[in-house]
Amino acid sequence: MNTAKNNEQLKVAICGGSGYTGVELLRILSGHPLVKITAVTSEKSAGKKVSALFPHLQKYQNLSYEPMNKIALLKKADLFFLALPHGASQEAVNFFFENDKPVIDLSADYRLSDPKVYQEWYGLPHKYPNTLKKAVFGLPEINRSRIKKAKLVANPGCYPTSAILALLPAVKNKLIDLSSVIIDSKSGTSGAGRKADVAVSFCEVNEGFKAYGIGTHRHTPEIEQELSLASGKKIRVNFTPHLLPVDRGILTTVYAKISQKADTASVLQVYKKLYKNEPFVEVLDEGIFPNIKNVRGTNFCHIGMKVVPRTNTLIIVSAIDNLVKGASGQAVHNMNIMMGLRETTGLESVALFP
Repeated sequence: MNTAKNNEQLKVAICGGSGYTGVELLRILSGHPLVKITAVTSEKSAGKKVSALFPHLQKYQNLSYEPMNKIALLKKADLFFLALPHGASQEAVNFFFENDKPVIDLSADYRLSDPKVYQEWYGLPHKYPNTLKKAVFGLPEINRSRIKKAKLVANPGCYPTSAILALLPAVKNKLIDLSSVIIDSKSGTSGAGRKADVAVSFCEVNEGFKAYGIGTHRHTPEIEQELSLASGKKIRVNFTPHLLPVDRGILTTVYAKISQKADTASVLQVYKKLYKNEPFVEVLDEGIFPNIKNVRGTNFCHIGMKVVPRTNTLIIVSAIDNLVKGASGQAVHNMNIMMGLRETTGLESVALFP
């Protein structure tokens, strides 16, 4: 699909533009030379100017939030980003898709290809299984060719992005015992969304560090789905997320048993070969490991690793910004691919050190 011709600006609407991912979309797209934001919705903030709520977004002084009147929005934009809560996105995605508009959905509503798995983990029936069949899982590093032709892209979750990219080369090259995978992830509090919640309030989070959702986190089936597709075998993983007392960033550490003779240097070669042409994945040299501050504000995923001969274990560490590569930056990357634009357009930001 390519509707961006002769460098004309692409008219874009953001539905759910006052949450963290919506605001991050506004920030990133403010520097995209080929995009014009023509509508942004928020039920709670309808009528308020974007720059009044978020003073750092001065480019949008003349843009106001509006209620999500889907019929009216159809005339305002060529492409739709949906940054709505899980469940709330189902109907809206289907509406725009059925009206022949390209859609990038940042919720989980179209990520899981099996509606039964979706209902099991999210507690909701999927009302649009036919539309679900048309959705493409939007991780460019594995689905670039399908994203190019897609009209509906399901933007991956933040934890799955960090875990899948960390494991993909090892899985594809049969370097590990697939039954031994343990994924340990730590995320900043923005991963919980922009809402009033005691559990992620300052006094609860500051100077604390805890695990949550052990064995039950909703991103688990997403990780398993994509790794199973990559390996051709059903994979089950142990996934434990943790809450870090920082605003943003995900550090994921993966442990798996080596299934063939290998050392750190040889595994690094496998990773660098697979990712050598990926604009947003950087495999670090031996002895260097990722730090979330080095990817903060960027669309990069940094990956480092070590083979531990004593325990015959491969340890892989990845770092992303959960709001950028884990959400809005990846969504813009998907948009660029869908619209036939240079993939890195609008995403050439440098790290924002705290």
